[in-house]
Parts: sequence; structure tokens; C-alpha cells
Amino acid sequence: QRKNPFSNNNRLAAKPVHAHRGDPTYGRPPEGSQTEQRGKDAHSHVGKEVEELCLIIRSTGEVGEDGHVSVTFGQLFETYVTISNKVVGILLRARKHGLVHFEGEMLWQGKDDDVIITLL
Repeated sequence: QRKNPFSNNNRLAAKPVHAHRGDPTYGRPPEGSQTEQRGKDAHSHVGKEVEELCLIIRSTGEVGEDGHVSVTFGQLFETYVTISNKVVGILLRARKHGLVHFEGEMLWQGKDDDVIITLL
């Protein structure tokens, strides 16, 4: 309709053109929109959960010879599950940000209870 010479609908002509790959705004919500604000709020909420997870590791873990605090996944799961059922997702986010280290791609309750999680 935007290219139709017989259409006089100004609403369609005023609609912004979608960004293309490579454009810095591609895949991002419009600035100042409610979608952008919801994304910022969600990012902030997850950041707070990562901080809380690190505090729990620090309080329940033990300081190793290298000076880093470590805890097993089983112990952390039992402690943290009463706070949030998203412990694995928050652990993955904390590892992505370089705050914790553990072996493996994913941790599973029961199977990986002895995996050591180290606070960096």
C-alpha cells in the first residue's frame, strides 16, 4: 500500500520503514517505547537475581585454597530453590558475565549435584 499511487491513506505513508540487518536499530524496540522499558526492567530484575545468587554462594560456600568461594550444585540448589526455581538459568547468566565458573554446559538436579560452582 505504501507504493500504491491510488491509495491516499496517510496513515500508511507515515508508518516508519523497518530497519534492515546491519542497521544499529535492527531487532531493537523503538526508543522510548513501552517495549523498550519492559526490556530494561527485565534486564535489571535478572541482574538483581544474579547478585542475590552470588550472595547465597558466598554465604553457603566454603573458601578454598585459592581464596575463591565454592559450593556444590546440590547444596546451592537446595538453598536457592526456596527463593527461586530459576537457579540454573541464573547460574548460566552469572557465568556469561564472568561471575561464576562450573564445568559443563548445563546443570541437572540429581545428576550434577557434585559439580563445584566457584565464585570468581
